[in-house]
Amino acid sequence: MNLLLIGVLLALMAIAYQIGLSKSRNLAGKGNNSVTLHSRPGYYGALVALWCGIPAFLILITWNLIEPSILQHIILNHIPASVSASLDPASQDVLIRRVQAIASGFGVTGEPVAYEVAAAQQLARFEAIGTFAKIAVVISAALGGLIWAKKHVSEQYRARNQVERAINVALILCSGVAILTTIGIVMSMFGEALNFFKFVSPVDFFFGTVWQPGFSQVGQVSGSYGLLPLLWGTLMVSAIALSVAVPVGLMIAIYLAEYASPRLRSWAKPTIEVLAGIPTIVYGVFAMMIIGPFIKMAGASVGLNINATSALTAGLVMGIMIIPFVSSLSDDIITQVPRTLRDGSLGLGATKSETIRRVIIPAALPGIIGAFLLAASRAIGETMIVVLAAGNSPVLHANPFEAVSTVTMTIVTQLTGDSDFSSPQALVAFALGLTLFVITLGLNIVALYIVRKYREQYE
Repeated sequence: MNLLLIGVLLALMAIAYQIGLSKSRNLAGKGNNSVTLHSRPGYYGALVALWCGIPAFLILITWNLIEPSILQHIILNHIPASVSASLDPASQDVLIRRVQAIASGFGVTGEPVAYEVAAAQQLARFEAIGTFAKIAVVISAALGGLIWAKKHVSEQYRARNQVERAINVALILCSGVAILTTIGIVMSMFGEALNFFKFVSPVDFFFGTVWQPGFSQVGQVSGSYGLLPLLWGTLMVSAIALSVAVPVGLMIAIYLAEYASPRLRSWAKPTIEVLAGIPTIVYGVFAMMIIGPFIKMAGASVGLNINATSALTAGLVMGIMIIPFVSSLSDDIITQVPRTLRDGSLGLGATKSETIRRVIIPAALPGIIGAFLLAASRAIGETMIVVLAAGNSPVLHANPFEAVSTVTMTIVTQLTGDSDFSSPQALVAFALGLTLFVITLGLNIVALYIVRKYREQYE
């Protein structure tokens, strides 16, 4: 019903736009009867459409937010007091869902009790009344806004100012949604991380060298929750990935920007960027089934003992995955270097390779460093590849041929299975997530600052 109502409102807004457009054009007139309008006719049409749609949509959103709590209150009022008094919150939610299922016509497990059927009948009656009332109120608000706005359309009415103000408010709200979402994520993780630090000291967590969580009893914590093995594993895998992606991606960017023909560039760059669109689970399976056994076999041929699931396996495949990030960003940055710098270097007798090494790369270096940092944050936050290809060995060692454990892998491990979310075994995932968020946020801020400074210099 909500989708149908939204469709009706959109149709009314389209009609309102045409009404406002036609009236403004009639006001403008033609020939000797023409008058000067403050705004173009399209603004008058948009203003009438906004007045038709915005109040109605606000009423619809408010109604849908309030309606569930009212219906739940109606259900509880039609449940005998002796029954409702004996229900805990969980049982109360189950009862409300059963009554809603009965009212909607879906079956429920077991035979419905008489008071459940009676409450469902009352709920169905109130839902029908509420649906008709919602349709009437929303459509009335839309028509009322249309009529009000149409009456105020005149040659001196500042329609453009109001439409642009409404667009500005919409843009601010969209920006606010993104900002508030980020703040909400941080605060949720921060709150749960504080609960974890009630069990484990922050010093033991951030500087501990042993990761071995145990099953804790009420009021007691067993095991060790040291972050350093996980953080070292994350940095080791990310370093291997960057050692693959940075030189390869940079060489690809230099070739596409300076040496490749336009025809080759037109299909080579999109083909490379396809790698960025492959799901990471595919990379993880590829690493586990192809790259890992191949590296183990290659190591055995030269007398090295390399595990199939190791930091090297995960790092190599992750490096392949982030090559498009480095190459695409670096290519865009290199092509933005002013042509005059190239021409000046070539005019002074430098070769093309010397121009690239001594002029273009130094000029584009801030932006290239920003691309490297963005790729690093992408590598640090990767999950599926390390889950499948890095093994799960939270031990502090410097051997890339052995299995390691990363922060993202441990978050997945701690939050899967039947775990109590109030226990330190589950709460530690939020502390790990907050730590990872701070690291990646810092890298992104530094990268964006460098890129912005570069663009201000050469645009």
